[in-house]
Amino acid sequence: MKRIEVVAAIIRKGDKIFATQRGYGDFKDWWEFPGGKMEAGETPEEALVREIREELTAEISVDEFLCTVEYDYPAFHLKMHCYLCSLLTEALHLNEHEAARWLTKDELDSVKWLPADLVVIDDVRGKM
Repeated sequence: MKRIEVVAAIIRKGDKIFATQRGYGDFKDWWEFPGGKMEAGETPEEALVREIREELTAEISVDEFLCTVEYDYPAFHLKMHCYLCSLLTEALHLNEHEAARWLTKDELDSVKWLPADLVVIDDVRGKM
């Protein structure tokens, strides 16, 4: 089975978490934490800063490692490293996603999360 290693940013602002909605692929319209694939030679933290810059035209601080999730999708095995992050710039631009929302702890269940991201939600709740 194909293996993919990615990083995900749990971006916090006050009492809210930033979530993005996919605009493409098999899971179009599902929600996820922004991030993406690591490139050869990158640390997870470096990959996360690069991915958020590419996806959201934003600068972040990678504050704390949260967890690593391993999940078997039908076509591949995903290994996702999740980090709590904060914004260094206020503006966010959706370069790849079709929508985004700032969610409070009580709103986390109001969107349809990708299966691997759903695994992280309880850990996220514990940090809010």
